[in-house]
Amino acid sequence: MKKIYTSFTEAVSEIKDGSTLMVGGFGLCGIPENLILALVETGVKDLTIISNNCGVDDWGLGLLLKNKQIKKMISSYVGENKEFERQVLSGEIEVELVPQGTLAEKIRAGGAGIPAFYTPAGVGTPIAEGKETRNFNGKEYLLEEALTADFSLVRASKADKMGNLLYNKTAQNFNPMIAAAGKVTIAEVEEMVETGSIQPDGIHTPGIYVQALILGEQQKRIERLTVQKTG
Repeated sequence: MKKIYTSFTEAVSEIKDGSTLMVGGFGLCGIPENLILALVETGVKDLTIISNNCGVDDWGLGLLLKNKQIKKMISSYVGENKEFERQVLSGEIEVELVPQGTLAEKIRAGGAGIPAFYTPAGVGTPIAEGKETRNFNGKEYLLEEALTADFSLVRASKADKMGNLLYNKTAQNFNPMIAAAGKVTIAEVEEMVETGSIQPDGIHTPGIYVQALILGEQQKRIERLTVQKTG
């Protein structure tokens, strides 16, 4: 049995100023939106956030950004958020931009206990500045170090009480690798079922990577209802 919270504020209560967080999601798809809202309410600050991007203005990680709770952002994308752009240009926030595939692999490697790896992405660009390069079979590769975090916040569609997680289609995105790379992983889930209800071969994240669960209803602002016209 994993720890099951009933309060989102209590679920994030151990996250302190200066913590490093990994946050699942891609844009607004598959984000742990209630856990993010709880962080806004706690006012925790000087956070380093590792996530594909920083939400949008006034939703998701954009709320933490608006409150000046983020000290550093490690991500692959700045767009869709005017406040993020403003803080970057004004020097109010430190940003480390990483090619999207490299970011995914840095997180995956961190969860797998692999300290670093070589990749051709970024060779000959500003991304390579200060990093080791090596030639393999006549091609240059860049050494990238793995990423881990104090806490990982993820979103899943279903969990059993042992913490085994199932994600819904594209809402899976970065969530499985982020779940594996945090020292403490908290999963916000839409449905909680009894252990054994999820078929073993259908599990996306084994419960060994998850320390706590919380059931929550999401607004899912990324979704748009469409209906077929008839007649």
